[in-house]
Amino acid sequence: MLDEIDRGLIHALHIDGRAPFSRIGAVLGVSTQTVARRYRRLRADAALRVVGLADPHRAGRAQWLVRLTAAPHSAQDLAHALARRADTSWVKLASGGTEIIAVVHTPAGGGHSLLLHDIPRTAGITTVSAHYLLHSYLGGPTAWRGRAGTLTERQQRQLAPEDSGSVPTAGPSLTDADHALLTALQRDGRAGHAELAAATGWSPATVARRLTALQAGGVIFFDVEVDDAWFGATTQALLWMTVTPAHLEQVATTLAGHHELAFVAATTGRTNLVAHALCPDPAALHDYLTHRLGALGAIHTLETAPVLRTVKGAGPIAPAGEVRRLPPRSG
Repeated sequence: MLDEIDRGLIHALHIDGRAPFSRIGAVLGVSTQTVARRYRRLRADAALRVVGLADPHRAGRAQWLVRLTAAPHSAQDLAHALARRADTSWVKLASGGTEIIAVVHTPAGGGHSLLLHDIPRTAGITTVSAHYLLHSYLGGPTAWRGRAGTLTERQQRQLAPEDSGSVPTAGPSLTDADHALLTALQRDGRAGHAELAAATGWSPATVARRLTALQAGGVIFFDVEVDDAWFGATTQALLWMTVTPAHLEQVATTLAGHHELAFVAATTGRTNLVAHALCPDPAALHDYLTHRLGALGAIHTLETAPVLRTVKGAGPIAPAGEVRRLPPRSG
């Protein structure tokens, strides 16, 4: 599995996805070469990747959590078709392989072609439900605690960008000219200024200034993708909950503090709160559901959808031929 240096490196990338290997090495107490070597190994073995993402509100985008049910023989093909689209992220196969769950990004003012046109006309889909993401309490720039518990507070301060403690200003906003920059960062959030300059047609100095401004203003952030099985999270599930509206804020805030959860959001629909749980095994998931969630009386209903596979994460799907190895078996 992962040793302390691997975990420290991943935690460091969650704090600053573009931090130089030299700075990460200094904080971890190892050489720059060691950090670079570990990063390459984790990319090959654990599907580690840093991706640059736009804040949906700043980018004028709405997010929907879509649940599709399909026949077993067609569900995988449909999941991969959704994953290839630029307007989707976090495409997962769940519930025995017959359910597909995906985040769909749409223009805030309309233009819902996937929801209104493409999905209804797709053969093999038996049921569809779309849930508008109203508010995220955990996820996005905030890492799952299972990945972000290695570095001390002092080490985290040493790695934090200089302006991370400031409140994002009202600007800048994403423009059409930023599209090429964001597309390149979605593929590789650690791409160098020269590579980003080639993708945008700007000079490296212009890329550096624009990237600094967008990141400081909270317009973009950097997420880390990695196979959570390497952290011992071999059992995952999406939890769909119905909570008394008067207690929704309190319950959601409480859940956002649970170590077992990587994502918590309020949604529209028959259920009004969704969470993503990562646990070591089914027994641990059962214990979490019955004891920690069971103790919250404001949760009236709970539906558990086991996640079998993540077909696509936050960024575009990996190029063909990039193979992810399975984590070693414990024991």
